[in-house]
Amino acid sequence: MLDDPDDIHPLFYGAPKTTEFKKLRKRIVQNTREAIETYGMVQEGPRPKWLVCLSGGKDSYTLLAVLHELQWRGLLPVDLLACNLDQGQPNFPATVLPAFLEKMGVPNRIEYQDTYSIVMDKIPAGRTFCALCSRLRRGNLYRIAREEGCSAVVLGHHRDDILETFMMNMFHGSRLATMPPKLVNEEGDLFLYRPLAHVAEVDCEKFATAMDYPIIPCDLCGSQDGLQRQQVKAMLDQWETNFPGRRNIMFKSLMNARPSHLLDPKLFDFKGLEIKPSED
Repeated sequence: MLDDPDDIHPLFYGAPKTTEFKKLRKRIVQNTREAIETYGMVQEGPRPKWLVCLSGGKDSYTLLAVLHELQWRGLLPVDLLACNLDQGQPNFPATVLPAFLEKMGVPNRIEYQDTYSIVMDKIPAGRTFCALCSRLRRGNLYRIAREEGCSAVVLGHHRDDILETFMMNMFHGSRLATMPPKLVNEEGDLFLYRPLAHVAEVDCEKFATAMDYPIIPCDLCGSQDGLQRQQVKAMLDQWETNFPGRRNIMFKSLMNARPSHLLDPKLFDFKGLEIKPSED
């Protein structure tokens, strides 16, 4: 399925022929199919259209490639529209993604909205930009999805993003919550999907590097030191070094929640618990 050089999507042109890369590619494809099927991302009815968000980072390139691979193979019956939101960051290489998408024959929409100036104006010095930047970006993506007739906005968050968010919410937000793989927006008219939910970050990095995709770094948040997410990532990295496979074990725990063994009375009726009377 993955080895025929005459039957391949342009996003995979020039792929390494090594056994290691073929295993990597197969694993990413399988993990993505698993998430799409597990969380019911393909809805019944008319053929849906997805807005695939492309930042230019390793994760979004991996997302774009694997979704087009599945579509190419007839395993993903949806239409795909790649979208890059240029947020007006200084020195952003605005020509890179349009040229790449045109070369690959990928339908796309490039949108310019200067949210960078808004973030810089609203956030005091020394504070992180991520929350406001994310809200502004998400609002624009929802608008674009509606304009393009899409039923879902698709993001490139992977397994490690989900784990880090879970830990951050626990340590800093006093709640057990993370990025769900499937969500309905507040207005109730769009889905938000994360098909890479089961894919490890290291696999995205290896894949995008091997394919030599033109990676664009995020200079807005990447220039800030001491972010909570970076601290959590460092902690998880250390655990993974000491106990290989720890991330995967922790991720599986998110798929195996037991409300009766937690402490939230809204999820489990502790007051209603009864014991059986003795037959004696």
